[in-house]
Amino acid sequence: MTQTIAPRVRIVVLLLLAAACALLAGASPASAHAAVTGSDPAQGAVVDKAPARISLTFSEQVAMSGDSLRVLDPEGKRVDAGEPSNVSGTTYAVRLHSGLPDGTYTVAYQVVSADSHPVAGAYTFSIGAPSKTSVSVSGQSTDDGVVGWLYGFGRYVSYAGFIVMAGGAAFVLACWPRGSGVRPVQRFVVSGWLALTAATLALLLLRGSFTGSGKVADVFDLSLLGQVLETKTGAALVSRLLLLAAAALFIAVLFGAYDKREDPQEKRDLTFGLAIGGVVVAAGLAASWAMSEHASVGLQAGIAMPVDVLHLLAVAAWLGGLGALLVALYRAPAGAPVDASAVRRFSRVAFGSVVALIATGTYQSWRQLGSWSAFTDTRYGQLLLAKIALVAVLVGVAWISRRWTGRLAETVPASAEREKARVGAGAAASGEAEADAPGVAAGDAGPDGTGDDRTGTDTEAGADAGAQPGSEPDDTGDQPDPEPADTERAAQLARQRAARDAARQKRQRDADPNRFGLRRSVLAEAGIAVVLLAVTTVLTQTEPGRTEQEAKAATSSSASTAPDTGASGALTLNMPFDTGGKDGKGIVTVDLDPARVGDNEMHIYVERPNGRAFDIPEVKVDFTLKAKDIGPLPVVPDHIATGHWSANGVQIPMAGDWKVDVTVRTSDIDEVTVSKNAQIG
Repeated sequence: MTQTIAPRVRIVVLLLLAAACALLAGASPASAHAAVTGSDPAQGAVVDKAPARISLTFSEQVAMSGDSLRVLDPEGKRVDAGEPSNVSGTTYAVRLHSGLPDGTYTVAYQVVSADSHPVAGAYTFSIGAPSKTSVSVSGQSTDDGVVGWLYGFGRYVSYAGFIVMAGGAAFVLACWPRGSGVRPVQRFVVSGWLALTAATLALLLLRGSFTGSGKVADVFDLSLLGQVLETKTGAALVSRLLLLAAAALFIAVLFGAYDKREDPQEKRDLTFGLAIGGVVVAAGLAASWAMSEHASVGLQAGIAMPVDVLHLLAVAAWLGGLGALLVALYRAPAGAPVDASAVRRFSRVAFGSVVALIATGTYQSWRQLGSWSAFTDTRYGQLLLAKIALVAVLVGVAWISRRWTGRLAETVPASAEREKARVGAGAAASGEAEADAPGVAAGDAGPDGTGDDRTGTDTEAGADAGAQPGSEPDDTGDQPDPEPADTERAAQLARQRAARDAARQKRQRDADPNRFGLRRSVLAEAGIAVVLLAVTTVLTQTEPGRTEQEAKAATSSSASTAPDTGASGALTLNMPFDTGGKDGKGIVTVDLDPARVGDNEMHIYVERPNGRAFDIPEVKVDFTLKAKDIGPLPVVPDHIATGHWSANGVQIPMAGDWKVDVTVRTSDIDEVTVSKNAQIG
């Protein structure tokens, strides 16, 4: 049974591993988590006059550099002036050179969203009339090259390393304390620490190129590394490295001082201390993800981050403990097998972890999706459905493992007792043989005190023969003192006897059908867990369904209102001013949304000629419709932020060609009024 079924299970696990690799290879390395919800001019718009600036509105705050917003003319030359700036909320703008000729212009953007993922794209608008352009708007993303794939793989390894390290240590401490002295389990936990440390260092080096040029040559650019260290993600990665140093000390104590403790009270005290310290370190490591990714932005971030930490800890306790159990079942020495009580304790830990995963996963799903339709209409929802299906399968296999655990008898201790009795009987028989035949050297006795064991197998016979340098001569008178040879032979036979005893114990242990069934089911669980981790890694790199649907809704709304309100869906007026005094020059921008009859929302921005926002003592607006002798209708906006004023409920009584007067005062005596006409309604 073992010979035929075990290879099939291994083949299934290998196929699952291949599926995980294919999933990682076929997934987008890092989908944008911030989406463009609006632009001015809009995508594909044709405007009569060249705008003074272009602006983009995102679904969340983004980080920008000097080249984050670029505007290219039909020849591919840049026509933007100055660095992009945050003009309001999640809206960012860059000024354009004056006097731009007619033609099609390309707006390219490359920013980093608040949850640390790069966002890149491009669109076109035209001045006067569309024209041919040499600029390609495809392939603008920088995360789909070698650096992007390496970064995605590094994220997978970091998750796997954390799960193996934290879950394996928890398994030893909570379920199987004797495992602290088992070398394969030690190697399993240490390999998790090494994988997480190496992956964190790699992510730190790759981060600058990943969010920038995407070039392999920039991976070791120290200036980019310095910029990364100043970001939220860089701080999280550095914090993770510092916590890994504490984790190394924890592992050293767990597999050193803890394993050597003999006094029960001292061991209990050390167990309590290690449990507290381990939970603190593991929670800190989990927080390095929660505070820099999905959970740190969006709806209820203050609740989402601790929930995400709990989710990661539950995953580690379940899947990492599962891996440690698998190693123990397959690689633990015959003298220290994992016992049924340890398996039962892990079964209870796994059950609690699954309950925690269901609770935290339900909250995270609601937060990231927001509606039932997002399950099927967004890529995030589709991946989440695949993850839920895998978890259901994994729980089903775990239930089978739990049944095997219930049937598992304490066969190993019983076998050990029988073996001790058998060896003792053999030793007694050997003693009697030596008493009856004193001329036989002690080293000539068989490994179990019988002559049969000495020549029972070809290997043993060969070993016995190898122990004698040559055939025994007829004349023994010239033989040297036999004591050294006898001592060496006794040691060799003792090693052979120990190896045979260990092999016999392992055969007896593996012959237990309940333990064999448990090994197969745990191996199947581990294979599914590998694929589940791959799906989870891709999921964390995918734009949440709620964000994707909001972006689609905003785009549809903008497109539907464009025929009534102009190309951008809102009225924007840029008016240069000069009050004649110190700091008297600048540009005042009036945004009126939706620029229709009735209530409107108005925003006013004041910038210096270099595009930087600055405050002035006073700004006010008047609306006049001369054709109907209406106005002026005064509006005094409220100061919101540096260079930003706002007014809600601005009433436009009827449609027409309205004159918009903006009065700007830069000092007690320096004041000017600038005007523009615009069709409203």
